[in-house]
Amino acid sequence: MSQPLRVAFVGVDHPHGAGWRESIAQAPRDLEITALATEFPGTVESLEERLAHLPRFASLDELLAKGAHHFDAAVVALPNDRAPGAIARLAAAGKHVLVEKPAAGSASAVREAMQAVARAGVAFQSGYLWRYDDLANRLRAMIVDGRFGKLISIEMTCVTSDIARRGADHYLFDAEVSGGGFFNWLGCHYLDLLPYVTGQDVTGVTARVGVFGATPTAMEDGGTALLDLSGGGLATFTGGYWLPRWTGEWGWTLRGSERWVRWEPNRPGTGGVLEIHGPQPQFHAMEEVFALPPNKVPGYGGARTVALLQDWAAAARGDTKACRNTPRTVLTTLELIDAVYAASAQGRRLVFPPPAA
Repeated sequence: MSQPLRVAFVGVDHPHGAGWRESIAQAPRDLEITALATEFPGTVESLEERLAHLPRFASLDELLAKGAHHFDAAVVALPNDRAPGAIARLAAAGKHVLVEKPAAGSASAVREAMQAVARAGVAFQSGYLWRYDDLANRLRAMIVDGRFGKLISIEMTCVTSDIARRGADHYLFDAEVSGGGFFNWLGCHYLDLLPYVTGQDVTGVTARVGVFGATPTAMEDGGTALLDLSGGGLATFTGGYWLPRWTGEWGWTLRGSERWVRWEPNRPGTGGVLEIHGPQPQFHAMEEVFALPPNKVPGYGGARTVALLQDWAAAARGDTKACRNTPRTVLTTLELIDAVYAASAQGRRLVFPPPAA
């Protein structure tokens, strides 16, 4: 049996850092954390005691200069303004890279880093864990099989805790650090997942984003995007940091000429639910509720993230050619986020991708 992939964790006190490390601990035959680069100044507030013995470096510079022999791969959990540089430097050093989403504040900021990954030929993965969700993949299979008929519309909702829960002074809401607000940090999950599930490209974007909640912030706290799909259907996405407690409302409704489905990925007491409504052959209508058992795997995203990590480890071993998340898909998602912001700012529908200059 091959040895676990030796992983350096870069950005100990990232908001999702502890969750990522717990997820890595669920796949001990595939990955092992062997070094730490704190990167967030002066603190290791979220560091687990079981990892306190590991070699620790204050920065990526120090990790690469003094600790390169400790690791073969790195998880990059850094703010948007620093993640692209870290990706490029690790790839140039021959280290496999997993970057927490969204990887940058804009497509232009990360393009060179994605090119560096391609040149280095290292295994690449990103934090878009919903590509590893069983029900998302079941929906994808249903569309591939043609079970929706013509896909007419998709309504996506992602509404979560308001900015006051985390605090408007958090770096996530600092324009110079993050570059974008809700759609960049959280809405990116669904903007990434849409083409994966549907197998269709986005061809046009109309949007209205802004600050709609009660907490003033330099970044948008949410909005609505209308996305034209290459198959002729429409997708709408409404979301924001709007709920006055730590909670969330997540869901999709997919409507086709042959059936419609409601997907609730976080329904309490389950690992996600599909409510499937279809045709009525032989006087018997299709009405089905398909529910997964609760996702009790510890860590960030539970079983989804463990599968994502195992896919990355397999790519690093050479067992698979590439992960479900690739440099190209990460870049395309950021290009789509850029288009949402541009369409809102210009108050008009934009063709996507934009025509070459």
